[in-house]
Amino acid sequence: MTTSQTCKRPFDAVLCDLDNVIRFYDMTQLATREHVAGLAPGTTMKVAYAPEIDLPLLLGKITQRQWVESIALGLAGQVPEAQARELGMALASAPFWADEVVVSLLRQVRAHMPVVLVTNATLELEDDLASLGLADFAGHVVNSARLGVAKPGREIYEVAAERAGVVIDRCLFVDDRLENVEAAVALGMIGVHYREPADLRESVSFLLDNHTPGSLSGRAIK
Repeated sequence: MTTSQTCKRPFDAVLCDLDNVIRFYDMTQLATREHVAGLAPGTTMKVAYAPEIDLPLLLGKITQRQWVESIALGLAGQVPEAQARELGMALASAPFWADEVVVSLLRQVRAHMPVVLVTNATLELEDDLASLGLADFAGHVVNSARLGVAKPGREIYEVAAERAGVVIDRCLFVDDRLENVEAAVALGMIGVHYREPADLRESVSFLLDNHTPGSLSGRAIK
């Protein structure tokens, strides 16, 4: 990249979400168990991801085992206790994989600027990243369970920018949840509402293909 291109680039760091951008889950076993239990598809996740059950896990206040127990309690009355616990375990232990297209894109980006993972995750995140072969993938990982603040809370964005070593309005933020993107944009970041790899590729194409940067500053790409 030439000096002139460096000066013109619209951001100096990429802050990227993990789940549903890089990491994806296989819910086949959970769906099978729900079918056997006579539950509508998605019932377990609806209970598990209710704020009062999910947020304590994402803030590091409870363990994954305690989360499963909370899910089982939330399913009480719909299925027997043992079956409710099995459904919670099927969700908590769902297999996951990394999207190699996105991983490749971000590895290329990191050759030019800092990449920081910013994720609402659990205390098991470090082990999860290692199992994916991504332990050293990003320069830094900002995990809500370690920080005690979850997206879209302001502090998690500020910490991520600080760890990237970049002022907040020189960051590109990528997330699959629109409310998280909007919070980043409100702080001055450039936001990308992620739905597919093309959304990320378009935003960083000037780094990958030696293109002249487009004008992205101050708006969310939806």
